[in-house]
Amino acid sequence: MIAEAFFKIQIMLKKITLKRTVIVIIGLLLIFQLFRIDKTTKPVDPSSDFISVTQSNLEIATILKTSCYDCHSNQPVYPWYTNFAPLSWWIKHHINEGSEHLNFSEWGNYTAKRKDHKLEECVEMIEEGEMPMTSYTLIHGNAKLNDTQKTLLINWFKTQRDSLKVQNPQHED
Repeated sequence: MIAEAFFKIQIMLKKITLKRTVIVIIGLLLIFQLFRIDKTTKPVDPSSDFISVTQSNLEIATILKTSCYDCHSNQPVYPWYTNFAPLSWWIKHHINEGSEHLNFSEWGNYTAKRKDHKLEECVEMIEEGEMPMTSYTLIHGNAKLNDTQKTLLINWFKTQRDSLKVQNPQHED
C-alpha cells in the first residue's frame, strides 16, 4: 500500500516536471522570436559580380544562382522558415560564413591570386561533394547538383582558372 502511494507520487511528479519542461521550452521559443535576423541585402555592382565578370553562359549562371548564390553572394533569398528563431539564427550564420569565405557579388574586387585560390576551392568542394551543403540541399532540392551539373561547373571553374593564369602569369604556382 505504501509502495503503491509512493509510485503514484512519483508518476505525479514526473507529469508535473514534464509539464513544466514543455512550458519552459515553449516560453523560450516565444522569447526567441523577439530576436530577429537582419535580412537586408547589400547592393550588388553588376560589374563586380562573378557571373558578369566571367561572362558565364545562361546554364552556368542558373546553376550558380540556384545552388551557390544564397550563401555565397550579397543577395541571399530568405525562405519563409527564416522567420522562426533559433532556426533563423543558424541559417543567418551559414549565410554570413559562406559569403565571408566566398562572395560571388564581390568577385571583381578579388586579387588574381585570391580568385585563383577560390576557383581551386570551388573545384575541390564540388568534387568532394561538400558543396552545396547537404543541410541546404535537403530543404532546397533544386540546389542539389546532378553529375552533369557538377561536371559543367568543375570544367567552368577550371577554364576560369586557366584564363586567369593566361591573364596574370605572375600568379601561377
